[in-house]
Amino acid sequence: QVQLVESGGGLVQAGGSLRLSCAASGRTFNSYVMGWFRQAPGKEREFAAGISRAGSMTYYVESVKGRFSIARDNAKNTAYLQMTSLKPEDTAVYYCAASPRLINTAQAMGNIRYDYWGQGTQVTVSS
Repeated sequence: QVQLVESGGGLVQAGGSLRLSCAASGRTFNSYVMGWFRQAPGKEREFAAGISRAGSMTYYVESVKGRFSIARDNAKNTAYLQMTSLKPEDTAVYYCAASPRLINTAQAMGNIRYDYWGQGTQVTVSS
């Protein structure tokens, strides 16, 4: 099992940047695919970005591609989501999640089941 704790959310003006962190417990962090999801008010939770176990593959939903960057530091048991050029429509609760499932393609990270979730961190982008 792995426990996840997000941090780094907050209020930012449109065009600004934020960096989210996801700290994981346990010694098997590098056995999990890591994903960032988000849920806007009144909407379903959606996948935003994913990164493979060693960090060699990343995948982004089209709406964040070119603006968000996912990374991980397996030595620190931490995953990150660097968000730039933020828009009001990026306002949401952001969750990190971990999946033990095997993947063959980067795109698979958007489709696999994630078993472990953090509590979420609020990101609000003002216009």
